[in-house]
Amino acid sequence: MRIDRGRIDRGLRRVGAYVRSAPGTYAWLAILFVTTVAMHHMSPEFEQEFLRQRSTNINELSDNPVRVLVQSAMWIDGGRWVPYAVLYTVFHAQAERWLGTLRWLTVCVAAHVLATLISEGALLRAVNEGMAPHSALNTLDIGVSYALAGVVAVLTYRIPAPWRYPYLVVVLGVYCYPLTSSPTFTDLGHFVSVLIGLGCYPLTRGRGKTRNPKETGAPVKG
Repeated sequence: MRIDRGRIDRGLRRVGAYVRSAPGTYAWLAILFVTTVAMHHMSPEFEQEFLRQRSTNINELSDNPVRVLVQSAMWIDGGRWVPYAVLYTVFHAQAERWLGTLRWLTVCVAAHVLATLISEGALLRAVNEGMAPHSALNTLDIGVSYALAGVVAVLTYRIPAPWRYPYLVVVLGVYCYPLTSSPTFTDLGHFVSVLIGLGCYPLTRGRGKTRNPKETGAPVKG
């Protein structure tokens, strides 16, 4: 079987050009890859304590909020990197290419920080009112899902009518359903992240026309 090296080279150039078009997304993914590999080399006992110190739980937020808000976004809950590589390519990369790195990062930070503070605030109130155990103040809360939910939501404005509305219904359904039965503070955080992403509409102004799903994208120049 003859290998078409020219086709392979063109394919690699297209992949490279796509990655360079969303530098923030793939730099973040590279960090997550390194931290995920490191996590797989930890013992279960050490891993739990290590991640707890980088968790945005109430105790850590009270001691050093900036540190844990940054560090918690550098680790993946569950240690499975490949699914996030797919999700980052489908959602984050698209949003960064559309909004630009600075605006995309603004959406990510807003969703991650505000959803964390609101959900942990709700958990603190539940603890104070006796609706949650005191041990919840030190719960493990790391990951990048709040930022992802915010970006998924803001991409609503990238899609033209009438396809925008089914997309929005699906997004709201996915993130609202967990709130209907035995919701956790994480479920609340995800829903808040979606609302924050939708609230980032001003950042989408002037970022080009909406994308018609029936249209094929222009090829990426290598």
